[in-house]
Amino acid sequence: MINMQSMPKLGFGLMRLPEQNGEIDLAHVDRMVDAYMKKGFNYFDTAYVYHGGKSETAIRETLVKRYPRESFYLATKLPAWMMSGPEDRDRIFNEQLMRCGVDYFDFYLLHSLEEGVNYDTYVKHDCFRWGMQKKEEGKIKHFGFSFHGTPELLEQVLDKHPEVEFVQIQLNYADWNNPLVYSGRLYEILHSRNMPVIVMEPVKGGTLANLQPELEGMLKDLRPDASAASWALRFAGSLEGVMTILSGMSNEEQMEDNLHTFAEFEPLSEKEKQVIDEVVRKMLDMPLIPCTSCRYCCDGCPAGIRIPDVFRALNTVRMYPEDNRPQMYYNGLISKSGKASASVACGQCERVCPQHLQIIELMKEAAEKLDKQE
Repeated sequence: MINMQSMPKLGFGLMRLPEQNGEIDLAHVDRMVDAYMKKGFNYFDTAYVYHGGKSETAIRETLVKRYPRESFYLATKLPAWMMSGPEDRDRIFNEQLMRCGVDYFDFYLLHSLEEGVNYDTYVKHDCFRWGMQKKEEGKIKHFGFSFHGTPELLEQVLDKHPEVEFVQIQLNYADWNNPLVYSGRLYEILHSRNMPVIVMEPVKGGTLANLQPELEGMLKDLRPDASAASWALRFAGSLEGVMTILSGMSNEEQMEDNLHTFAEFEPLSEKEKQVIDEVVRKMLDMPLIPCTSCRYCCDGCPAGIRIPDVFRALNTVRMYPEDNRPQMYYNGLISKSGKASASVACGQCERVCPQHLQIIELMKEAAEKLDKQE
């Protein structure tokens, strides 16, 4: 049983760590870890696939070797798409223990459970029973899953597996009524069952931290000194039953802002909720690609396309069709990334996209608008 009172409200997500020369900047992460721990927060969330497998090793160097093991919570995940047989469960798990330099994980998740191959793989390889076995062995303290599927599947899984102790879902105000993400409905299902909720993507991959000037102005009118990101975090933190809110922080400035938000947490007022509703209404009028830059799509892309970065350029073109800056950004991008027009439409990216984006069609649009035609 999870002691909700002992859990920190702000969790440090380790999927967007600062890099230097293509490698994780460990000195920078050291400073971020120290600032986070100093304020009394201690939940760290990594995964086997983050940063091409280097996130787990980074947390060993920046946290595990520098702080007593009992002073922090460490969470990581088992990826269905990296398994071809049941023997891969222990192979990956043992590698994770070694990478992280620990004897056990406080929280362990089946990664990105959703309809189709991922869920079928977890069922086929009996991963729920295996997870509980690891818990009995003392190598996992709490067992759960991260979820990107439909409300119907969530209820089905919870009915079949009452042993699950927590669920991690994407939740933010922009996706509350999103017909593909289902933030609101998933939260209501979990809350009605008194299931502890871990929130991922509360700022939607940075999208809600970098709003259009008009939308940010609406927030500034009420709280002139508050960042747009703080509004998104407070939205998630104002919901009952939310155990921890993960933020994939990339620099010390983001860390400082988030710590300020949670040091003396203030739930949203009714007036602030109304303003957020209006911001969402206006956001939905802007046809932007809701990519969160999780980068699952990048691993295994045969054309080497940095898809989230292409989408960033395409979104800017959509918003500012007369601005030449997105083209300049894109030209620099393709010096180290495949062009959008290099896409072979294999569909690998679409199969792993948590947002269920039609990436193949979007690559065609990007190629038409950004690639120089011969």
